[in-house]
Amino acid sequence: MVYGKILPGVFLARPNRFIAHVETGGRTEVCHVKNTGRCRELLLPGVRVWLEESANPARKTKYDLIAVEKEREGGPLLINMDAQAPNKVFGEWAAAGRFLPGLTALRPEFTWEDSRFDFRLEDHLGPCFVEVKGVTLEQDGLALFPDAPTERGVKHLRGLRRAVEQGYRAAVFFVVQMKGPRLFRPNDGTHPAFGQALREAAAAGVGVYAWDCAVTPESLTLDAPVEVAL
Repeated sequence: MVYGKILPGVFLARPNRFIAHVETGGRTEVCHVKNTGRCRELLLPGVRVWLEESANPARKTKYDLIAVEKEREGGPLLINMDAQAPNKVFGEWAAAGRFLPGLTALRPEFTWEDSRFDFRLEDHLGPCFVEVKGVTLEQDGLALFPDAPTERGVKHLRGLRRAVEQGYRAAVFFVVQMKGPRLFRPNDGTHPAFGQALREAAAAGVGVYAWDCAVTPESLTLDAPVEVAL
């Protein structure tokens, strides 16, 4: 996926989960944060961030905060933190037949029983339900999800497990919104119930995938698989 007009800034503060104060072009701007998660390890005062300028003049905020440079040994790591991006990049990638090589249909936002999954893909073997999760938390070369408790995420995993038990194919796909983590793991320290639900889903036959991304301030592209450790 490719963004529109991008410009750099310096993060100052986040008064609430929806907005941030960012210095850019010699001014302090109120920006929309395209991620309602905590992101406490990313949005630190003084870090370099990247903004997309909105083409809608009627918006209350002119800019969206979409990426941040995380300082670490060996140089900064550019992390896309746009919560809408994972579904977009997976949708583009899957539509090109990268997930199911014989893809015949792709439907986003598919409801099955009491679950609403991100995608329903189909090939000659029938449907495959896919739930996509964006990963922005990195610690010492590990990509971790979630960065905050997510009962909704647990519900999705249980729904995928039920689907497999009823004869469907199902998968959870973690889009690691950065380049280079050597391993993906569930973040048991933050939400042990999610990790347990993920392991139970995998044991039942739900596919568990993680891919990192090539990230620039202007774009996000799925790049390479990351080893999953459950």
